[in-house]
Amino acid sequence: MRIIITNTSGKPIYEQIEEQIKEAIFSDEVKEGDALPSIRQLARELKISVITTTRAYTDLEQEGFIAIQQGRGCFVLPKDSELVREQLLRKIEESFGAAVKAGRIAKLSRQELMDMLQFIMEESHYE
Repeated sequence: MRIIITNTSGKPIYEQIEEQIKEAIFSDEVKEGDALPSIRQLARELKISVITTTRAYTDLEQEGFIAIQQGRGCFVLPKDSELVREQLLRKIEESFGAAVKAGRIAKLSRQELMDMLQFIMEESHYE
């Protein structure tokens, strides 16, 4: 897993770390039980403060994505936890909201937008 920090994103560094770790978990780049870099190791690699990586990992733990085990490290939790499901639902709602907003700007009808979603689902073999 590779984390890339950018100063031009407008998001705090800890949020960038959180989002990239979540994406790695959602995409199965890192799986249940996998160890993440230690807080200090990640801070060294990214050349940032340990406080920043601690904030990112603490938030991820509170959201149910990882477990921090003192002296052992940080590990990915199962994706089927209720907290992770809520995060995924929120991400889907945000994406749908962005799609609806873009559809309005493009002056698409409700049916055209629904047809696009249906097409995308069929193309990705969503059952």
